[in-house]
Formats: sequence, C-alpha cells, structure tokens
Amino acid sequence: MYDVPAGTPLVVRTSELDRPDPTASLLDLLPADEPVTWVRQGEGLVGWGVAARVRTRGAERFQAADAWWRSVVDGAVVRDEMRVPGSGLVAFGSFAFADDPGESVLVVPKVVVGRRHHHGVLRSWVTVVGSGRLPDAARLRAAEPAVAPRGVRYADGALSGGQWSAAVEEAVRRIGNGDLEKVVLASDLVAHVSSPIDPRWPVRRLADAYHGCWTYHVDGLLGATPEMLVRRERGLVTSRVLAGTIRRTGDDQHDLALAGALARSSKDLEEHEYAVRSVAHALAPHCSTMFVPEAPFVLHLPNVMHLATDVTGVLQDRTGSLALAAALHPSAAVGGTPTPAALDLIAELEPIGRGRYAAPVGWIDADGDGEWGLALRCGQLEGDRIRLFAGCGIVAGSRADAELAEAHAKLVPIRDALGG
Repeated sequence: MYDVPAGTPLVVRTSELDRPDPTASLLDLLPADEPVTWVRQGEGLVGWGVAARVRTRGAERFQAADAWWRSVVDGAVVRDEMRVPGSGLVAFGSFAFADDPGESVLVVPKVVVGRRHHHGVLRSWVTVVGSGRLPDAARLRAAEPAVAPRGVRYADGALSGGQWSAAVEEAVRRIGNGDLEKVVLASDLVAHVSSPIDPRWPVRRLADAYHGCWTYHVDGLLGATPEMLVRRERGLVTSRVLAGTIRRTGDDQHDLALAGALARSSKDLEEHEYAVRSVAHALAPHCSTMFVPEAPFVLHLPNVMHLATDVTGVLQDRTGSLALAAALHPSAAVGGTPTPAALDLIAELEPIGRGRYAAPVGWIDADGDGEWGLALRCGQLEGDRIRLFAGCGIVAGSRADAELAEAHAKLVPIRDALGG
C-alpha cells in the first residue's frame, strides 16, 4: 500500500547545521506529526511528517519494501552537502516478525535531523523532502513537549504468568526429546491509559534512562533495544548478538559476581552460541572476511546484564542494509535453533501474535547504508492502550520460574517509561 503514487519523484535537500549544541537533545525537536526516532547517546536521527510510505505483508515483505525503496531512490532528485551515512534521502522501517499475520512499513519523513561524530567532529544536518517542490526549510526549535500518560493500569496479555510458565516447561520437554535445541518464547502485557499515548513521552524517558541502547519509534512501535541486528557503513558490516541474561540487583559488588556467573553459565553460553552461529552463517555469503570473537563479553544495562558478541565483516557485494537485515531474520536470538522447528513451536505455544516485536527496526539511506536493530524492550501503541513485549531463550537447562523472572525484568524499561 502506497501513501503517495508509485513513481512520484521526491526532491531532497540536506544542509549542514552550524555549531551543533552537544547538550541539546534531538528529541526536543520532535513535533507530534508522525514522529520517527533512532537515537543513541545523543546521536542519531529524528524525523517527522510523511513524504512517502509503503506497507508490505507476507513472506516477501522485506523484498517488496526494498524494491520500493530502490525505485524511490532511483527517481529522487537529491542535493546533499554532507555525504555521510544518514544524510540525504533516508527511510525508517519496522517489519513484522512472521510471514503472517502482520504488516510492515517503510516511511520517508518530510523532515529529518541528524547528528553524529564524523572523523572525530560532531556534525549535524537537516534534510527536507518534498514531491516536486520542496517545502519551506524546517525551523529547528523545540516542539511542544509531550504529556505524560494518565491512569496507566496493567492487565495480562494473551497468557497469564502461570500459563506462560507452562509453555516454557513444554518447550523444555520438546528440547529434551530432541525436537530442537533452542526456542525463544515471548509474552505480552497490556497497559491501558485514559487517553491516547503520545509516543514522544516514553521515547524520551527511554532515551534518558537507557542511553547506551538504540531508542526507536516507527509507526507506533517504540522501545530501546540493546541489540544491533546489522549496521552497514561504507562496506563494513557489524552485528551485536545478545543471548543469555541475568537481572541486576543494584548492588555493584553483587552484580559483579553475577556477571562472572553469567559468563561461566553453561546454559547461557549454549544459548549465546546458537545466536552467534546463526548470525555468522547468515552474513558469511555477503562478506569477504569476518571476525567472530571466541568468547562473549558481559554487557551491563541499568536493569539486566547480557552475554554479548560483536560480529564484524567486510562486505563483498552491494547488498544493502535492509536486505542484510532480511537475511539475518529471524536469528536464533529471537527465534531459535533450528529455525523451522523453533518457528513451528512458537506458533504452537505463543498465542500472542508478535506483530513487529523482535523483528528489524531502523533506517536505510540512498547508498544502502543503515542500522537495523531488533525491536526488543518495546511496546506497540494501539489507541488508548499499549502492548508490551518480552521474550526469553529456552534451552535444555531452562527453568520456568527463572525465565518468568527474566521476562519481568525485560519489561521494566518500557513500564518505567510509561510511568507505571
């Protein structure tokens, strides 16, 4: 589905902003008009308005969106004085986890503001996009602030805690029978509010509290993910793999001991190995060389710690970042091993309907460079309610009570962002 006629050329102009203020937040600029965000540690991209948009469905959702994007790029008239990843023509996207059901989206904002360090220098820019004639240049000043959600109250999603624990126990039984090695099971929680939620409110709170994560909002899906599915930048490819989690206590000494236990846990190391293996296998056909560390490191976040591995490679073809994300999805970090058996078990044991949870979310530019994270620690806005999602990797050594506690810990960021 197209929001502008197919083939309508876009006119794009990117201008550098003088003397960017490193203390000013990109999120302060966001109006309520279709905001999109991708920010981390004060840098990234924000945008608003819709210059062009496509929605896709089914098994070919990635390919259809990528083909549409290439047609938009081929027809666009672009003047870009920056020439850095994220300047010029940019689209933000969010994709469905499963082939069916679910709708995916790729959107070109009317205005995009970017900020990043480039060769050690902090640079900022604004891109304006029009169809035929350019709109007036954006006036970059703070927008009206968002209002906090009112009357937040929570209810069980598709499964209660007990029902989800039973699903975990059944998954462990299937793994013990040799049906598969790992499966990721997701649970949901529904937050009801008194009026529609302004996405800018939870996005700002997530960015402030989890500045080491990539905070995103695209078409009602918002969150702060610690997991970079794939970054493509000038021929280099990077993927950050997370699998294996332990909750933090707030006591630094105790957390240090827990981090050591996590790094030695055979259950968590097994889960992590499956995820790293699946990413390396998917990227290998596109890379001339790859580096996969032998052992993970422990990534410390405010609420949890993860086993993490950064897989890197040198691209040997012209595959764009969106196509790379499609090749990687679903990795073992969000699906399981082997993938077909894990997806079948997810469909059987998970009645929630993931929508765009645990699928690629991010951005792509005209050169194919871009960043695509996994939509984790997230919520999907649905009018006066928001569905919150969390998932856990289940392997032979998993215990239902521990996995339920981990799922609750993963819901903390988005619950705190809503104020409840």
